[in-house]
Amino acid sequence: MSAPRLVALLCRTSDRGPEGAAGAEALAHALGEKLGAPPRIIGSPGEPRDGTWEEDLRDSRGCILEAGGQVDDALADGEFPILLSSDCTICLTTIPAVLRHRPRAAVLWLDAHGDFNTPDTTPSGFLGGMCLAGACGLWDAGFESAGPALDPTQVVMCGVRDLDGQERVLIETKGVDLIDRPSLLGGALEGREVFVHLDCDVLDPSIVPARFAADGGLSDGGLRTLLGEVAEAATLVGVEITAFGAPELAERIAAVLEPLLTPVASAP
Repeated sequence: MSAPRLVALLCRTSDRGPEGAAGAEALAHALGEKLGAPPRIIGSPGEPRDGTWEEDLRDSRGCILEAGGQVDDALADGEFPILLSSDCTICLTTIPAVLRHRPRAAVLWLDAHGDFNTPDTTPSGFLGGMCLAGACGLWDAGFESAGPALDPTQVVMCGVRDLDGQERVLIETKGVDLIDRPSLLGGALEGREVFVHLDCDVLDPSIVPARFAADGGLSDGGLRTLLGEVAEAATLVGVEITAFGAPELAERIAAVLEPLLTPVASAP
């Protein structure tokens, strides 16, 4: 079993509200209690704003690089990274960092959204809605030093239910595995190394409020079951958890996420 490296990264990436950093810190402490290992808290919340993707990319460069550095250091030290942040934008460097050490790893993308737009397709101009496409090299975010680009065929999406038109075309044409039935996920990941990206809006907004809410999400019990099946079928190599904006629900959601701690539950 790998020792955990539990980190809450509070600095701003493309945050449009203040709740993400507070949620990341609260959930990190709740997970730390389950692991018996207090989290490391890095950075301080920036001022949330509705910035353009160019502005956010420029202003948050240091924070995004820190995210990838945390994952890279953990894997280099033989540890299991568990990184919490307010926004999915961190995947621009965390996924390349994983690929440095696990080049064939699949990325399980649990999210209400695909985040697979590019500057040419995005209707909103939101950096957080373009980050996975950037990690896959579909557009140049300027983080080549973070590690190799992810082949889109290594992406397995589940829980995704709010896609823009051109974004859906990219997902289909680039070979992303979009799974509509959660019961099929374990089979799709059987025997593979897997890095889990979990945006908490994969849950239905009736369970956890979300800034970009999309109805029809998973129940808390459904997500826990799904994660348990993934942990049993695959070899988990790391986890990032984003967009948790309800600190008062931290203990409840930590219990839902407990199957993700399986690789470190018995670590010394």
